[in-house]
Amino acid sequence: MQRVLAWIQGLAESLGGPGLFVLAFLDSSFLSFPQVNDLLIVLLTIQHKERMIYYALMTTLGSVAGCYALYTVGRRGGEAFLRKRLKQSHIDQAMDLFRRYGMLAILVPSLLPPPTPFKAFVLAAGVAGVRRFDFLAAVAIGRSIRYFGQGVIAFLYGERALAFLREHAQTVGLWIAVGILAAGALLVLWKRRQRTA
Repeated sequence: MQRVLAWIQGLAESLGGPGLFVLAFLDSSFLSFPQVNDLLIVLLTIQHKERMIYYALMTTLGSVAGCYALYTVGRRGGEAFLRKRLKQSHIDQAMDLFRRYGMLAILVPSLLPPPTPFKAFVLAAGVAGVRRFDFLAAVAIGRSIRYFGQGVIAFLYGERALAFLREHAQTVGLWIAVGILAAGALLVLWKRRQRTA
C-alpha cells in the first residue's frame, strides 16, 4: 500500500492541478490518503507560488466532487452500509445533528484533518436527506477554508509551513472548527431570538 501511495503522490505532483483534483476526489470518496492533499498543496505552492489559488481550487473542487459521490451513495441506500459499520445509537446521534444544525453538521467536520471520520458524516448526510445545495455549500466552504488556508500559509512561509503543518495540522484544524462552531451556535441563538421576538 505504501508503494501505491508513493506512486499516486508522485503522479499528482507531476500532473499539478489535475493530479490534485483526482487525488482529492479519490480521497473524499472511496479511497483514503490521510493528509496527502494537505501536504501536496503546501509542496506545490512552495515550488510555484504563483499557482497557489489554482492548486487550492483544484483540490477543493476534487474534494467536493468526491464527497458528492459518497453523499449520492448515502441517498441511494447507504443506510444499510452505515448500520453494518456503526452502532444504532451513533447513527441516531448523527441524524439528530443534521436535523438540529443542518449545514454546520457537515461544515465543521469538513475542516478537521484526519483522524476525523468525515466520510461517515458525508454518508450520514445522504442517508438523512440533507438538501443537496446545503450539503454542497457546506463542503465547499469547509474545504475552501482548509485548502486555501494551507496554500496561504505555504505562500507566506515557504518551507517553514511544511514543518508547521506536519506538527500542528490537527491543532489548527481543531481551533478553526471550534471558531466556526461557536459562530454557528451564535447564529442559531440569534435566529431563535428573532423568532420569539
